[in-house]
Amino acid sequence: MRSSNPVFSRRGFSRDNGSAGFNAQPQAGGPVAGNPYAQGAANPYATNPYAPEAQLGTGPEAPVRANAMTIDDVVSRTAMTLGTVVLTAVLSWVLLPVDSANIGKSYGIAIGAALIAIVLSLVQAFKSKPVPALILAYAAFEGVFLGVISSAVTTYVSAGAVPQAVLGTMAVFAGVLIAYKMRWIRVNRRFYGFVMAAGLGFVLLMAVNLLFAVIGGGDGLGFRSGGLGILFGVIGVILGACFLALDFKQVEDGLAYGAPREESWMAAFGLTMTLVWIYLEMLRLVSLITGND
Repeated sequence: MRSSNPVFSRRGFSRDNGSAGFNAQPQAGGPVAGNPYAQGAANPYATNPYAPEAQLGTGPEAPVRANAMTIDDVVSRTAMTLGTVVLTAVLSWVLLPVDSANIGKSYGIAIGAALIAIVLSLVQAFKSKPVPALILAYAAFEGVFLGVISSAVTTYVSAGAVPQAVLGTMAVFAGVLIAYKMRWIRVNRRFYGFVMAAGLGFVLLMAVNLLFAVIGGGDGLGFRSGGLGILFGVIGVILGACFLALDFKQVEDGLAYGAPREESWMAAFGLTMTLVWIYLEMLRLVSLITGND
């Protein structure tokens, strides 16, 4: 199953034991378990995937399609998706004010938009191919949610929280990108398994905390408030950084093994989900730290 961050598994993730880095070439040798693009395994993006040599992984590899994904495709699709998030966030901030007269309506729309975004992301996750309309619709509804939440934090917590969260998100992205390109991060099977297990555990724990908060009121189990909330906020940002490394590896594999151009939409989808995750954790972290000052 193909999917993206922060809960789902990656398609095209190379589970080898090598270092990760941009512009890396396919490694020579036998098939690599779990990697459909590895040399020695059938290339699903070959011109003729039904040729005997392609099916058996023997003989010369078939030529890659002419419409293979490029880094420019990934950048442009990601810009479109993130641009949609930012645009709808700004519109919701302006059109859905979080004041005493409209707070209930604004929060209701934000929660509804978040639920729709989750449903759309799940639908895309189970699709065999990326659907640009679904991905852009997800980005639009996610932006509505982010706009209302950001407006509420600015109004009731700190006027500088949103710029700080944005800068923090950009810093994490740049830091992980540099570390990945310099091969300071080893994205292998062990890293993948650890990140996915930790991410799933984090999401389940936060879901339980939310459930207790809804049933019993207050802060639930206290994982999202006070000193414990700051700790879990830091953990959330670190997990987001780890998922970014997986996103970069997904892009690298697609480029190295000739993924079709449409796969750039999946790369953009994964990067957008990860950056939204990091921004929300940064916003919560800044809010908690500012509130404790």
